[in-house]
Amino acid sequence: MDDTHALDHLMEHMVADYVARNQAAGILKSMLNETGVGFWPVIDHVTIRTHDIDRGAEPFVTLGYRYDETLQYDDWYAKVYRKAGYPGLFVDQAYPDERGKTSIIPGWVNKFGDKVFHHVAVRVEDIEQAVERLKQKGVVFAGNIVGARGGHLRQIFSSPEMVDGQPFTVLELAERHRGYLGFLPPQADTLMKSSTGR
Repeated sequence: MDDTHALDHLMEHMVADYVARNQAAGILKSMLNETGVGFWPVIDHVTIRTHDIDRGAEPFVTLGYRYDETLQYDDWYAKVYRKAGYPGLFVDQAYPDERGKTSIIPGWVNKFGDKVFHHVAVRVEDIEQAVERLKQKGVVFAGNIVGARGGHLRQIFSSPEMVDGQPFTVLELAERHRGYLGFLPPQADTLMKSSTGR
C-alpha cells in the first residue's frame, strides 16, 4: 500500500470512528449525505490531543504531512501540519513543565488516548445558518461563535459528548474568508475552554 492509500485509510478510519462516537457529527453527516455531499469533503481540520506532539503526529508525518506552524497558549501549545489535498492536522499538548499543570489536555489523553480525534472542524459558508439548522436537529453548542463577523475565521464547538461523566469529542464549525487557512491563537484558546463540558 503506497503512502497515499495508507493515509486515506488512516483518515477514513479515524473520521469514521469519530463520527460514530459524536452525535453532532453524526447528525451533520446524515444531513450532508441527503444532499450527496457527504462529510469528508467539508472537513477543514482534525485535532489530536497527546502527551507528545511529535509522537502524536508521527503516523501522519510518515504519510506525507509536514510541519507548518506552532501556536502557544498559557498552559498548552499546538503544532499544525499540512498535506495538500487533506484537512489540516492540529496536534496539541500541555506544556511538559510547570506551565502545563493547569491544562485540561493531560487528563483527556489519560482517559481517551491519543489515537482518536478530539474534534473535527467542518467548513461552513454561513456559521449562523449552520448553527441554527443543527440546533433544529437537536445539536447543542458550547458558548458563542468566536471571531468577528466578516473576519478571517469564525468558529464554534458543539457541546462535548460525555463519556463516564467526562467531555470527550466536539464538532467544530469553521467559517473562513479571504483564503485564510491559519488558526487565530486567542480563538483557539477560547474554544479549548468551551470544550470542558462545564
